[in-house]
Amino acid sequence: MSAARHFTADLLECWSVPQSERDSAVLIVDELTANAAQYGRECMTLVLVLDHGALYIVVSDSGTTVEHGSQDIAPDEHGRGTGIVTYLAQSTEIRQTRSGREVRACLRCSA
Repeated sequence: MSAARHFTADLLECWSVPQSERDSAVLIVDELTANAAQYGRECMTLVLVLDHGALYIVVSDSGTTVEHGSQDIAPDEHGRGTGIVTYLAQSTEIRQTRSGREVRACLRCSA
């Protein structure tokens, strides 16, 4: 996930995305790739698209269902990632595909 964060930060800097928007995007990528690494089994793909004032972040994995934390784990230990993404992004969408799960987040971007 560190590689995804660094890739995102470097690419968005090349695209002249302002620092505050870059920070939000990197946090979204971090949360989505952490979920994909935990639940997505063997494959993960990150796609970033900057188009007409919006940054689209898409993370695909080979998971088959949306996982939920264990009942033995305190509620404050899990579930923050999706809340953070929902708070920062203008829209989010989770879809089950033939090959796994796809999570999309759209962030306004002034670059």
